[in-house]
Amino acid sequence: MLKSASLAFFLFVFWLLMSGIYEPFLMGAGLGSSLFVVWIARRMELVDAEGHPAHLGPAALTYWPWLVKEIVLSALAVTRIILDPKLPISPTLVRFRPRQTTTVGLVTHANSITLTPGTISLEVAPGEFLVHALTREGAQAVTDSEMDRRVERFEAGR
Repeated sequence: MLKSASLAFFLFVFWLLMSGIYEPFLMGAGLGSSLFVVWIARRMELVDAEGHPAHLGPAALTYWPWLVKEIVLSALAVTRIILDPKLPISPTLVRFRPRQTTTVGLVTHANSITLTPGTISLEVAPGEFLVHALTREGAQAVTDSEMDRRVERFEAGR
């Protein structure tokens, strides 16, 4: 029941932020819509730790700022490579085993790799990732990376 209440709360807050209209009738309609969606989700048995990972909220407050910093640093590195007259790229494919065990952890890690300029997740399987990197150094940095360790902590909710 707590997950349902949490989901209803987040849906309603999202609705308020997106509508930007705070009249009583429309706020009531938004609340009603949020409750209706939660009712449907409960009937479909979608309200669980994977479908609504509210327990990861505090961990996200430390992981997301770090990820934004990594995206900016990687974007600067890719820009430097592109602007170099020699264009020192060495496209590389690398397979590695991520530390994550849950679907949420694997998806978070794969999406974080893809969000970081210069790398993209090509295949994501429970025990293995296939990643394309713009340079050999970028490919090597993906295999046993700080990102892997941070996503592992994020997955555990720490």
